Amino acid sequence: MLKFLLPNEHVSSVFDIDPKQLKDKGVKGIITDLDNTLVAWNVVDATPAIVKWFQSMDEHGIKVTIASNNKQKRVKVFSEPLDTSFIYSARKPLSKAFKKAQKQMNVDKEEIVVIGDQIMTDVIGGNMAGFHTILVVPVVESDGLVTKFNRKIERRILSWMRKQGKITWERNDRQ
Repeated sequence: MLKFLLPNEHVSSVFDIDPKQLKDKGVKGIITDLDNTLVAWNVVDATPAIVKWFQSMDEHGIKVTIASNNKQKRVKVFSEPLDTSFIYSARKPLSKAFKKAQKQMNVDKEEIVVIGDQIMTDVIGGNMAGFHTILVVPVVESDGLVTKFNRKIERRILSWMRKQGKITWERNDRQ
């Protein structure tokens, strides 16, 4: 079970994920969470920096699919101006949405990374589906009710993993 809790990488934000480095590693697709990964959970539209990030991925031939547990309206309003595919009500960490995103992008499992801000949904789901996972620090400290509960569990897991020497990075900068 521990292997599903550990992300393959940890970065401060999506802006620390370089498209050239991904391409050099053979990555052709990204499955990313939306809320508190790309923008704050209560921000409707992509910021100019996020628009540029999506454009940069596209310029490097990397497809991006947004997979969110949020409702259709929220995910659609955010995704359509970016001209990116999306999956709403994803029910992460269940692997169905991850597999659907892979099929939509038509890339091999080894060519996909999953990016998200939560161990309990993004990392576990991405790992269970067999993808390379990248955990990012949440964009903002505030969360919805369910996510607040997940964060409490996540803090305990991270603390235990740190004590066991399983991780060396700190995650308490925004928690």
